[in-house]
Amino acid sequence: MLKDRFRKFLPVVVDLETGGFNSKKNAILEIAIQLIDEENSMLVLGESHRFHIEPFQDLLVDDDALEFLKLDLNHPLRVAVDEKFALDSIFKIINKQKNKYECSRAILVGHNAFFDHSFLLEACLRNDIKKSPFHPFSLIDTVSLGVLATKQTVLARVCKELNISYDNEEAHSAAYDAMVTAEVFCKIINDYDFNTISTN
Repeated sequence: MLKDRFRKFLPVVVDLETGGFNSKKNAILEIAIQLIDEENSMLVLGESHRFHIEPFQDLLVDDDALEFLKLDLNHPLRVAVDEKFALDSIFKIINKQKNKYECSRAILVGHNAFFDHSFLLEACLRNDIKKSPFHPFSLIDTVSLGVLATKQTVLARVCKELNISYDNEEAHSAAYDAMVTAEVFCKIINDYDFNTISTN
């Protein structure tokens, strides 16, 4: 059972796109989660969910960040929602998945997971969200897993070593990055489990 693999923690891959690197001063612009399911004792990708987010009042969006993300906040097809609405919606989805697998908490999985986690913590504080499904400080970082499995830390290079497709044109979209990070996570965990089982 999935609940027994990570000490009753439900792994949920999270990726944020932000208006800078300071979690206290810069706005969240996009959030995506990639759920993880289990089939025949293997971790597989489940549903994905994404929200474009209106920058929270008085938080900064750096021009350099928008250029890097190739993001136009005023694009007519960018349907953005309030930050609290996005977080409440995401957390409800995670809690439903958590109950499905009888897990006690979710644990955030990310590439440089501390970055995404720090922004989530600040967003919960400013929106007075007291019950996040995520563990308050434990994380699973695919940088650490990636360097162990491939000797690489950059996501694109980790993917290359693992024979996972990576499209530079799609990169830095929260939904795409969450999906690719989830593929890395599942492959490394599945391969480790298989090798451990086969050698014992």
